[in-house]
Amino acid sequence: MQEGLKVGDKLPLFGAKDQNGNDFYIASVLEKKVLVIYFYPKDDTPGCTKQACFLRDQYEEFKTIGAEVIGISGDSIGMHKKFASKYDLPFILLSDADKSLRKLFGVKTNMFGLIPGRVTYIVDKKGVVQMIFEDMNATNHLEKTVEKVKSLI
Repeated sequence: MQEGLKVGDKLPLFGAKDQNGNDFYIASVLEKKVLVIYFYPKDDTPGCTKQACFLRDQYEEFKTIGAEVIGISGDSIGMHKKFASKYDLPFILLSDADKSLRKLFGVKTNMFGLIPGRVTYIVDKKGVVQMIFEDMNATNHLEKTVEKVKSLI
């Protein structure tokens, strides 16, 4: 039996610390915006940087159409702050050091459990998961994410 979120599921409520050390609760944006929630392996690595910079470059358009981007990895708040600052990332990065969010969403690890998985979730304004895209190649997430977000507006 598959664990974790599936398309059609309601997004669960959760909270975590953002890159500035502030408490972030999903309830603050849930059912108000289309959400792009993406789990990625590690700050400042080639694929993760490419994905984050692509989302940064789409961010103004996403904001204009009522979408929000949230990145989640196991990196510390301090590492997230450096990553966001280095690449001018305008969106929320959540620290999941204890892997509780990965567990809540059902994000698996890859490469014999050594590398945290890369999964993108698109959630509509009703709080329902509309797309789950899992692929370790960050590039494969990019256009699919934009297309799905635009289809929900």
